[in-house]
Amino acid sequence: MSPDALNSLFSLCIGFALAGALASGYQALVKRPAGFGLLQQGVAPQAFAAVPFLVFAAPFIIMRNTLRGARIERRRFQFVMMATMLAGFWSLMSGTFFLMTLRAAGVLA
Repeated sequence: MSPDALNSLFSLCIGFALAGALASGYQALVKRPAGFGLLQQGVAPQAFAAVPFLVFAAPFIIMRNTLRGARIERRRFQFVMMATMLAGFWSLMSGTFFLMTLRAAGVLA
């Protein structure tokens, strides 16, 4: 496996782990699952604060909603695969951003 492929795989895993940790932490604090409905509170400070949270927690939310929909609503395989690819790409980008931030802060070499 090439170093670039390994770095991308690591970014993907870090992105999903970060998304899961954020969504689980939110659910532990608020006692309800995180969702995109956080943005539908109108023009309020909570809606603006939800944007950065949802940017990093979105891959987990997308996969949770997709897997629930596949099981309950019997969604087609193509829809589930497309949502999985979207969540994976989003996770790759958020994981890359997170790792770049850690490198810029001097936490990672």
